[in-house]
Amino acid sequence: MAQPLSGVRVVELGSMYAAPTAGRMLRDFGAEVIKIEDPNGGDFARQWQPQHEGLSIGFSRLNSGKRSVALDMRDEGGREVARRLIGTADVLIENFRPGRMEAWGMGWADLSKTQPGLVMARVSGFGQSGPYSGRPGFGTVAETASGYAFLNGWPDTPPTAPPFGFADSIAGISAAFGTAMALFRRERTGIGAEVDIALYEPLMFILGDAVLNYTATGTIMQRHGNASGAASPRGIYEAADGGWLSIAASNQRIALRLFDAMGRSELAQDARFATNEARMANNDAMQAIVIDWVKQRPRDETLAILDTFEVVAAAVNDSSDVVADPHFSERTLMDLANTVLGPALVPGPILHMDECERPTYDGVPTVGEHTREVLTELGLDAGAVDSLAGAVA
Repeated sequence: MAQPLSGVRVVELGSMYAAPTAGRMLRDFGAEVIKIEDPNGGDFARQWQPQHEGLSIGFSRLNSGKRSVALDMRDEGGREVARRLIGTADVLIENFRPGRMEAWGMGWADLSKTQPGLVMARVSGFGQSGPYSGRPGFGTVAETASGYAFLNGWPDTPPTAPPFGFADSIAGISAAFGTAMALFRRERTGIGAEVDIALYEPLMFILGDAVLNYTATGTIMQRHGNASGAASPRGIYEAADGGWLSIAASNQRIALRLFDAMGRSELAQDARFATNEARMANNDAMQAIVIDWVKQRPRDETLAILDTFEVVAAAVNDSSDVVADPHFSERTLMDLANTVLGPALVPGPILHMDECERPTYDGVPTVGEHTREVLTELGLDAGAVDSLAGAVA
């Protein structure tokens, strides 16, 4: 069966992480994605580390399978070609600071007049409206402004940002979700939509309990390390062989099964541990019992016991563990072929849809690699095509 977005054309005026993530999500389900890049160096993500033989690992993951067209958006000639290309598209993804597209005559009010069915997904640091809309923003700023960094870490350590594009990834997935909703509405009404995604908002939604708790009770939630602050026992524990594993007894039934797995069924009758409320009040004592039990045997043996008792648990995997795991090999990991990275694997689509053909990841475009063919398809004369294609540095 054809992929659900087969026949949908996306123009991606996006760089770095969040907007290209949205483009990859749409491409994973069948959309054609044309990525417009600066002729001089392309998407800055091409310069990200780590690299292998001059190819950025991060750029490769997000942009495999896209067609790269090099246009200088600082030049009116480049912008005019971009407008023509957008005129052939169903979706435009952009992540300029709010106001930039309007200054170029390519804002939503401009484009929707002549292209009412267009879906324009706009990713920015703080959104298209509000007092902060004009501010620049990257994921780190979103992770701090949203409240995430304040809650991440241990009580006696500073607020901690993640070592990867966390906010950007969630915003990119959210942008793809918003785009899909807009396309669905267009199927019924014929009318497109402006989809406005601020980097911090999807992350703030995930952290919504903290805001609700404060407004309802006046309590500012604090850092809890590996604990959730909501249920006990929960955390990451070291086994006898130095391996690490997680246990999440996030409801009463699982907590009781954990007690049985540890050979400590009597804990269910102990007033300190009989309920989640009691366990939270005595969390240090509860955690000490679990820590001691996990330390008595190797990780795999502990996980086997927990699996027998249907306790929610997993190994703390590094990348080599992920690649070696048969479950991930069957379900999640896919080949990234025909690059200097050699035999390489990349996580595939974030969801599985019945009878939906899986994408392939075949090659990573060089800057402007498809300029000539895309502009020829657009109907530009040979001289203009040669001039624009030759502008790639």
